Amino acid sequence: MPALIPLRKPLLERLQRYVKVHTTSDAASTTVPTTPQQWDLLKLLRDEVTALGMTEISLDDKGYLFATLPATTDKKVPVLGFMAHVDTAPGCSGENVKPQVIENYGGGDIPLKGSGAVLSPKEFPALDSLHGHTLVTTDGTTLLGADDKSGIAIILSAVEYLLAHPEIPHGKIRVAFTPDEEIGRGPKHFDVKAFGADVAYTVDGGPLGELQYENFNADEGVVTFYGRSVHTGTAKGVMVNGLARACEFHNRLPAHLTPEESEGREGFIHLYNFEGTLEECRLRYLLRSFTREELADLGKMLSDTMAAMQRDYGEHCGKVEIHEQYRNMREKVEPHRYVVDIAEKVMRDFGITPLTAPIRGGTDGAQISYMGLPTPNLFTGGENFHGAFEFISLDVMEQAANVVLGIISEFAQRD
Repeated sequence: MPALIPLRKPLLERLQRYVKVHTTSDAASTTVPTTPQQWDLLKLLRDEVTALGMTEISLDDKGYLFATLPATTDKKVPVLGFMAHVDTAPGCSGENVKPQVIENYGGGDIPLKGSGAVLSPKEFPALDSLHGHTLVTTDGTTLLGADDKSGIAIILSAVEYLLAHPEIPHGKIRVAFTPDEEIGRGPKHFDVKAFGADVAYTVDGGPLGELQYENFNADEGVVTFYGRSVHTGTAKGVMVNGLARACEFHNRLPAHLTPEESEGREGFIHLYNFEGTLEECRLRYLLRSFTREELADLGKMLSDTMAAMQRDYGEHCGKVEIHEQYRNMREKVEPHRYVVDIAEKVMRDFGITPLTAPIRGGTDGAQISYMGLPTPNLFTGGENFHGAFEFISLDVMEQAANVVLGIISEFAQRD
């Protein structure tokens, strides 16, 4: 088993610096990136990759930062890409992040000093496997932003090491830092041709060993109901309450097909937004399945439920629209299976058990794979993403950075 290259110091310094930059994205925005503060980190990273000595650096007007680590071998090997995103999830504040560093975690509750809450292994049993690790947590008032600033730190710490050791043979490496991943728009303006990689990895996963090349197929269902508003005192026989009909629609759906009732390879219908007035309101659903067939069935379930409502209340009472979001990357990664095989080999060489369970969600890599660039996802060590109980193990980050270096070395050795 190869010894780990010691990278804890640069990893911690980078992570602490990056998470303090406010980069929350905004699904309601029409700008690209969706929030101006994402530029702050993108420009900081542009300056950092320049100072490191990377080449072919570009930051376009959409907020996509590309850079190159030039090859140190004349051997023809695939151009390898690594990606991470700069934004943080809008569901929890990402402003004024105050990371806490817990050295040599000994077990038990971790006080989150800003809120008075505790990070407890009783609620988050993953902590029990991290005794002796250095943990970085929130102070309880914000998320941490390890999703995915840890990925940025891992990639750049690996790049920095290779730049300091030019005797290590490797092919051309392309790096990308992108905006708006958390709201599903990360790949929208990603220029695969300009990036120029043959295959790539996102470094955006969670616990030790995660290697993800399968994800949900995803659609959005938008259900609209129409009503008629009149004064409540004279409403009998005249008022049509679109809100009440929307509630009835939702209650007609199977109760077991929800995220809170599903796991593993089970799909779901998730009501994530309900807005509007008595006269016009909308329910927005996430439809998720690992197979296209089941996904189509979930969409048909919404349509069939609306058809039943239309039989009861008239064909103009409402409508259903299904919008495609992303598809299972496995279809595009499997023909390039060696990308997964190399990552698995490197992990096993380091004594890490690869965890290839499918993602009950999506990554930029899913959409980018369908744009012609196969892009599975690697672990970072983060846990409890998107909330005030988010934390990450510095020890696992170090292993992730070594896996990145190992993958680069394996590609250089390919015939």
